[in-house]
Amino acid sequence: MSKNQKKWLSIVAMAVVFGLVGSLVFQTSNYMIEKYTAPAEKTETMQQDEKTVEEIPENTADDSVQSDNVETTPDEAQNAAEQINSVASVAADAMPSVVAITSVSVQEIWNVFGYGTTGYPTTGSGSGIIVGENEEELLIATNNHVVEGAQSLSVFFVGSDVESAKEEALRQLNGETSIDTDQAIAGQIKGTDETNDLAVVAVKKADVPEETLKAIKFAKIGNSDDLVVGEQVVAIGNALGYGQSVTSGWVSALNRTIYMDNGEASQVIQTDAAINPGNSGGALLNMQGELIGINSAKYASSGVEGMGYAIPISKAEPILEELMNRKTRTIVDSDKAGYLGITTADVSMAARQMYNIPQGVYIYGVLEGGPAEQAGLKKGDVLVSIDGIQVSGTNDLSEKMRYFEAGENVDVIVERMDDGEYQEKTIAVEIGARNN
Repeated sequence: MSKNQKKWLSIVAMAVVFGLVGSLVFQTSNYMIEKYTAPAEKTETMQQDEKTVEEIPENTADDSVQSDNVETTPDEAQNAAEQINSVASVAADAMPSVVAITSVSVQEIWNVFGYGTTGYPTTGSGSGIIVGENEEELLIATNNHVVEGAQSLSVFFVGSDVESAKEEALRQLNGETSIDTDQAIAGQIKGTDETNDLAVVAVKKADVPEETLKAIKFAKIGNSDDLVVGEQVVAIGNALGYGQSVTSGWVSALNRTIYMDNGEASQVIQTDAAINPGNSGGALLNMQGELIGINSAKYASSGVEGMGYAIPISKAEPILEELMNRKTRTIVDSDKAGYLGITTADVSMAARQMYNIPQGVYIYGVLEGGPAEQAGLKKGDVLVSIDGIQVSGTNDLSEKMRYFEAGENVDVIVERMDDGEYQEKTIAVEIGARNN
């Protein structure tokens, strides 16, 4: 290679080196410029975006409102408002079909100054739902425990001042005054089913003011079998005895098994809608305003939050239909009170299951010459019903006998052991007089 060739090769090599170094310096400079100038440019861009947002019309479909770092779109806000409006709409439509019930009973307390007991009148509060009528009566569904043991019942329709009329109801028991018919109407127990904690109360239409008859409504019966967990519901009732109030929540569970005071298992709807004392017998509604359950605060524990229960209407409806078709009875005066002439005992759930004993009241004694013996009832029979009214136990039978007058003829159904199995028998009985 000549000297000139070597010289040119050296020049080319140096040019390549300088080119590479220059390129590296240029890229590094650009990186440093971007690194230290980007925040300013970004801030300027964000400020420009904020100005742009201010110029967007309020009704733009893609708009959103940000509060406390949580975005709520207009659609979500509208849905929330519609939900509130729906609860209000359901409540307003259903209120005229829900009533408050005040019961007056006598509580027996042992007399500390001597033997025996002293009776003290007490009041209880509950709710009811207008579910039907006949030619003479309005028919109201409620819980059995709302009316159990009541000496008198007062029904308060929509617009009634329940609180102010409570004392009048209590004084009525003592014969001091009568209830203002503009506020409360006397009700009678038409039928009860202790096993399922259901009852029907009848109110005479003739006792209801004309303006009240025009204002009330009949409940729209729904189908509780169509309910799903998570569905919104509305509860209306006479909470704490203060009159109608509204709560809303969700279906927490379906077919929840609970046990009542008598040991019977029941399948109920569980909801987190607040159900308090006084709500018993009130309405549980779906968002179409249909009755899908009868609230029963009796089942809820005071130590538990957000767990209320309701009897499904699909279960309650056929029972209520049967109760509504019964004869309306009133408590018989003491001088006309009747009796059967039997001694009875309750059978525990365990014994019933072990010995296959039917539900009812066990007869372990029959008074010689009494109405039961004369009719053919025997020791060992299980009394199931009287005059078509189911009997679940000794206390229940005593409660129902208050409505039967001496000399009345009724059909009594018993289960009698025959060849190792209980067989149903219907026996006609003439109710005896207690004073004989």
